[in-house]
Amino acid sequence: MNHQSGSSILEVEKLNVFYGNFHAVSDVSFNVKAGEIFGLLGPNGAGKTSTLSSIEGLLKPQSGEITVAGFNIRKQPLQAKANMGVQLQSTSFQPELTITEIIKLFAGIYGINLTSEKLNAILQDIKLENAASKKFGQLSGGQQQRVSLVISTIHDPILAMLDEPTTGLDPQSRRQLWERIEAIREKGHAVLLTTHSMEEAEAVCDRIAIIDHGKVIAINTPQTLIDENRNNPDVISVSRKGKITLEDVFIGLTGKTVRS
Repeated sequence: MNHQSGSSILEVEKLNVFYGNFHAVSDVSFNVKAGEIFGLLGPNGAGKTSTLSSIEGLLKPQSGEITVAGFNIRKQPLQAKANMGVQLQSTSFQPELTITEIIKLFAGIYGINLTSEKLNAILQDIKLENAASKKFGQLSGGQQQRVSLVISTIHDPILAMLDEPTTGLDPQSRRQLWERIEAIREKGHAVLLTTHSMEEAEAVCDRIAIIDHGKVIAINTPQTLIDENRNNPDVISVSRKGKITLEDVFIGLTGKTVRS
């Protein structure tokens, strides 16, 4: 299925999630287009994970509609899920399996015919051709994240969902992963990513939504959000460098209180 650049791959409309009386996600709406990296940002407990879980079909929202590549997640869950690839926050594969075994295992799960040429191409692509027989548990954090990203996109999904993909990586590994995420976008696919790094959101996201207390409080390109909030007294009061950053905007809009 070829999607025109700019057409919506993911549409979330008026999503509501309750846990008992707690309203975790409140009327959340946004869309992610083909060829776009979209960041979902928010403090801990703001509703990001519940939103992601609803899109992934792991959580049944009380109301709202979610479509992936035109398929409604409630009415056509198999087709919707077949079009998405999910990299969870701490994806840990069995540490004693080798990289090759893990890739073969997941290719089998997704029904992908993995020739030795294709396997080699994947390993070269993630720069681990010399580590093919290394156990997953022996890899560095950056190498593990590269394996995890390639596994979640091995079936070439039109929507890649990445939950804090670069947490704990050194700057070099992080840059390398950013390039890999940008390569998914270059194919005309869509990327939804959550991150706590405002620098990352500013560097790689085409648009971002800031979610707080279950509601989307801002949605735009990082630069537009900075420009729009340049004179916001709440933002100016937290600015540390005189130059307004996305982090200043984020803290100005969501408050300084630390969320546990």
